[in-house]
Amino acid sequence: MPFMADFQRERRFLRGLNRTLKRVKSIASDSDNLICDDLQAAVERYHDRTAMTFEGRTVSYGELDAMANRYAHWGKGQNLRRGQTVALFMPNRLEYFAVWYGLAKIGVVTALINNQLSGLALAHCLNISQAACILVDAETSPVFEAARSLLEKPLPQWILGPAHGDQRDLVQALKSCSQLPPDKIVREDIRARDTALLIFTSGTTGMPKAARITHVRAQLYMRGFAGSTGAKASDRIYVALPLYHATGGLCALGAALLNGGSVFLRRKFSASHFWGEAVDEGCTMFVYIGELCRYLVNQPPGDDETRHKIRMAFGNGLRPDIWPVMKQRFKIPEILEFYGSTEGNVSMFNFDGREGAIGRAPKWLRKQFNIRLVQFDVETQAPIRGASGLCIEAGAGQIGECIGQIGGDARSEYSGYVSKTESDKKVLHDVFEKGDRWFATGDLMKTDADGYFYFVDRIGDTFRWKGENVSTNEVAEHLLGFAGVREANVYGVEVAGAEGRAGMAGLVVGPEFEIAQFGEAVARELPAYAQPLFVRILPALETTGTFKTRKMDLIADGFDPGKIKGPLFFRDPKKGYVKITKGVFEKLSAGLVKL
Repeated sequence: MPFMADFQRERRFLRGLNRTLKRVKSIASDSDNLICDDLQAAVERYHDRTAMTFEGRTVSYGELDAMANRYAHWGKGQNLRRGQTVALFMPNRLEYFAVWYGLAKIGVVTALINNQLSGLALAHCLNISQAACILVDAETSPVFEAARSLLEKPLPQWILGPAHGDQRDLVQALKSCSQLPPDKIVREDIRARDTALLIFTSGTTGMPKAARITHVRAQLYMRGFAGSTGAKASDRIYVALPLYHATGGLCALGAALLNGGSVFLRRKFSASHFWGEAVDEGCTMFVYIGELCRYLVNQPPGDDETRHKIRMAFGNGLRPDIWPVMKQRFKIPEILEFYGSTEGNVSMFNFDGREGAIGRAPKWLRKQFNIRLVQFDVETQAPIRGASGLCIEAGAGQIGECIGQIGGDARSEYSGYVSKTESDKKVLHDVFEKGDRWFATGDLMKTDADGYFYFVDRIGDTFRWKGENVSTNEVAEHLLGFAGVREANVYGVEVAGAEGRAGMAGLVVGPEFEIAQFGEAVARELPAYAQPLFVRILPALETTGTFKTRKMDLIADGFDPGKIKGPLFFRDPKKGYVKITKGVFEKLSAGLVKL
């Protein structure tokens, strides 16, 4: 019965929304209740319960708090003052969360540095963080050492492990530090609007930017997911995402630790070990991002994938083609997909499980959400404005940029980046009325009549070809349905004498892949403007630490066989996909081939 189905859907949505709003409603910028106070309250309530397990070691809430307190007293002993920054450059490990939780207790900001970075990118993040010192371990210390000459100023290095040369021994220093909480007077003048953490963007389109995570934002993440997931004290959450990123380090930890639950933490994700560990550890939930779920689906079937107790998977970036497979093959009762940006003020949840949707803002609750879509011009890379100079809202089914109105309350304020210039670039003015301000997410989406939002593409990834807008995300999803295509990364490349950018697909393929058969499927199922003109076969897709695919290097390589090792093809109008030889490349580069 359609009416009953609609009623159940609305009920589920409202239940999830109310649960979430109940947890975040008391958050306020001028409050002296900080994220460390939220965590301290959980410690006092669940002191002896299991908090976290990592590589065979399990600690209680009380033990985790004692660890954090040692870092707080260490910071005081180093004369670190309120507002100063410490760089944390380590992989996932038991101490990671304790470091920033402890430093927050004395008002010190922790810059969570992506432990996948090296060289210029690492030095760039350390320079813009303005850190007073850096915390490393045996794994990351050599990487830091290699980048030291690129730093703007010397950075004292504290190592959680054997110290050499001018390294300072953090293990030894912590032994003399108290396990008791520091006096709250050290943070009495700090308010929730102040910065707690720096989290860096992935840098898929350039150098990473440092997003300011205030105590308010950290609370919204941690309390928000404590509510939205409906996690209980009996839940155990499998976390294999990096803790330097908000989804793993704040959303997942908040869902567990603010509810008395526990975390099974892994150094890094392993598709082959995932289900066995989920079973052995009694995990009831896991957090995902990007392509992690596709890696699970690409694994051969095994008994553990249905023997688990997982009741919910939550995260963002789950592709529509993988969604039903996750639920059916792995017998996962509930998937909670959400949308949010590290630095922005836009967030939404798909509480009722509509496949493919990243969130929902029903018309009848429109005033409760600061989210809108505005029509966007891909060529000018700017919102379309009418005769009045104001933006035009996108209707149901229309693709537009997602924006969030900037307001004064905790949920709609915009803290932006460390760099004011970078922050200002993301603000749109005079959108629907003179004087209003909106955060521009940089993401293209569309909605349906029921208020569900569907991700289309990142602005900059969508390109123009043959007078049409081509969504790299949508084309990639189509290609993943073709025989033998395991992974796909679609992007636009410039071709001499042609307007716009031509589509190119980097593919990871299986033994059953045949380029001729692939070409037939492309011709049959994709409109002419969306058919990749070039195909490159890759051994693997290069991704960020949060499983976002990198495109910059692929775009730079273009379709030049001199730069590319491995099979490379061009879509000939008459012959289909043919190998790109030096001669074919020279003709294309000279504009001698009709496209």
